[in-house]
Amino acid sequence: MEPLLHHLPWISGVLGLIVAFVFMRRVLGAPAGDDGMNAIARAVQEGAMAFLTTQYKILVVFALLVAGAFLLLPETLGGGPRTAIAYLTGAFTSALTGFIGMYTATRAAVRTTQAAKTSLAGALTIAFGSGSVMGFAVVGLGVLGVWGFTRLFSGEDGLLNNLEISQIVGFSFGASSIALFARVGGGIYTKAADVGADLVGKVETGIPEDDPRNPAVIADNVGDNVGDVAGMGADLFESYVGSIISTMVIGVAMYALNSEAAPLISLPLTLAGAGIISSIVGALFVRTNNEKQIQGALFRGLIVASIVLMVLAFFLTRGIPDITVETRTFTGLGLFWAIVAGLFAGVAIGKISEYYTSGDYKPVQSIAEQCETGAATNVIAGLGVGMKSTGFPILVVCAAIWVAFFFAGIYGISLAAVGMLATLGISLAVDAYGPVADNAGGVAEMSHQPKEVRQRTDSLDAVGNTTAAIGKGFAICSAALTALAFFAAYGAAAGAEAGKRGLEFNLSVTNSNVVIGMFLGGMLPFLFSAMAMQAVGRAAFSMIGEVRRQFRENPGILAGTVRPDYARCVSISTKGALREMILPGLLAILTPLVVGKVGNWMDPENPLSGVEMVGGLLAGATITGVMLAIFMANAGGAWDNAKKYIEGGHYGGKGSAPHKAAVVGDTVGDPFKDTAGPSLNILIKMMSVLSLILLPFFAR
Repeated sequence: MEPLLHHLPWISGVLGLIVAFVFMRRVLGAPAGDDGMNAIARAVQEGAMAFLTTQYKILVVFALLVAGAFLLLPETLGGGPRTAIAYLTGAFTSALTGFIGMYTATRAAVRTTQAAKTSLAGALTIAFGSGSVMGFAVVGLGVLGVWGFTRLFSGEDGLLNNLEISQIVGFSFGASSIALFARVGGGIYTKAADVGADLVGKVETGIPEDDPRNPAVIADNVGDNVGDVAGMGADLFESYVGSIISTMVIGVAMYALNSEAAPLISLPLTLAGAGIISSIVGALFVRTNNEKQIQGALFRGLIVASIVLMVLAFFLTRGIPDITVETRTFTGLGLFWAIVAGLFAGVAIGKISEYYTSGDYKPVQSIAEQCETGAATNVIAGLGVGMKSTGFPILVVCAAIWVAFFFAGIYGISLAAVGMLATLGISLAVDAYGPVADNAGGVAEMSHQPKEVRQRTDSLDAVGNTTAAIGKGFAICSAALTALAFFAAYGAAAGAEAGKRGLEFNLSVTNSNVVIGMFLGGMLPFLFSAMAMQAVGRAAFSMIGEVRRQFRENPGILAGTVRPDYARCVSISTKGALREMILPGLLAILTPLVVGKVGNWMDPENPLSGVEMVGGLLAGATITGVMLAIFMANAGGAWDNAKKYIEGGHYGGKGSAPHKAAVVGDTVGDPFKDTAGPSLNILIKMMSVLSLILLPFFAR
């Protein structure tokens, strides 16, 4: 049994990639429809590829500059060639997962539309298959990447020391930096196009969503892919590898105190491998031909995967002997309950997000009702629902933290994050299927398919909005646990650094350096979100002007006799997104560096003052970042589904005054849920990762 467990990570990683390839072959082998459908699909494919290619050219330069900075820093200050190599590999792998997911999704949409001509089950199979390509590519590449560097950097005994694991953290930072720009850039792109298309198309001119007469419609469909597929994939890839590595960091620290703690280093990788197998089993249970059971079918797959993981986790931990590190004894059963805490928290948060964002429940229906009195009351109601929705997820996270800490200390909290993300293969598949369903509806509308085809794609899309909200809630709360794990690793590393110097490390709130850092960290998510929101506003302003110009100068567009200039709108979104993504990204990267050095300058008598201030920064940013991200994601999802609830025939249906008010609310919520909110996940994690790597640099 022991040799099998030793090889489980790389075997499961390879298996995950094989499953992704099988799903890709199945999706791309499906019929792609007629020439009209394919012409629309090609326009979306070309626009998405053009954006991603241009974005990656910029990010290659950025990654090389960061790798060069690591090369210039000595290993004792968090740099060196190994850290640089790990960083570049993490950046490349993150970009690769985004490319794989987007390539498949842009080709799956037209095939989903074609399948919807025959049955709902066929359409669901194609859309979910496309999401599965992304899901299993992320987990397969993630596990193989961490396992590979573990084998490459470990000593002759096959184990890691503090220096070697800090170098592997570079892999996580590489993934974080690409994920941040992918999320911010993709989010700005998609929402600039979406806002322009909705406000001018649906509100001002009264044409339907995805109408081919709308010049921004192709850019809108491109945005779904570069934001919700490539961006989400990079985001969760970073969370996935970050949770594994942060747990390994704490395991290495415990191994330094007691050599019997070696199993704690390898456990997170082994658990992630078991999660891939569980996700494969769960994916086999996703099927239905009843439009009212789509969400149930997707959730069934997730539940099956979770149950299988629980069984595997029990057998993985039962063989671990009792390990005492300082005053705490770790037992196999205690580790198992920490894993279960994270797993249950992930499922519970998904259901809570569903309650606040699905049209089947009161919160969304109450927002739709408020649309009868106009856009203002709609916006007020949506803000209230978003704020209220932070309560239960935070209680769930707190409960998971308490249970995990009770049974396994700080290490248990990190392990809970791994447990929450272990079934990412299927949970990301459920999330990434949504944009494919959305694009499939666009293809159906633009190619003038029969009414029943659009009804089937709309059924998939309505569930996709909810699964996207569930995915965002899951991503945010997993980010909270991952950031907390990195914070714990940061505290352990800072304590070790202080011990080497014969100093005391103080992260207490009675320490003014920590308090200053907490206030700066608490402010940062608001500043970052403001920059992202205003970036969407500026890009959308240009898009609205262009759509209005085309309608004004070419009356034949609305008459249906002249083809709009789609390429011009795609270009506006691309240039706006790439220009606007730079400043928020630099803010996230430079803030820990500046705060660390300012801390040294403000308290020159304390060699660790910069380390303490950065510790406060991470604590403050994590707390406010998680709250703000949950609020934004759920408010945006609720506004979106309130609009769809009205479009389903309630309160006057499409074209009514309440519908126009709902479109305004949806427009406000778009940058909430697809730009600023999701980007906060990466902000708090990336700062934690970077701070952990450069901790020796902060210590004077």
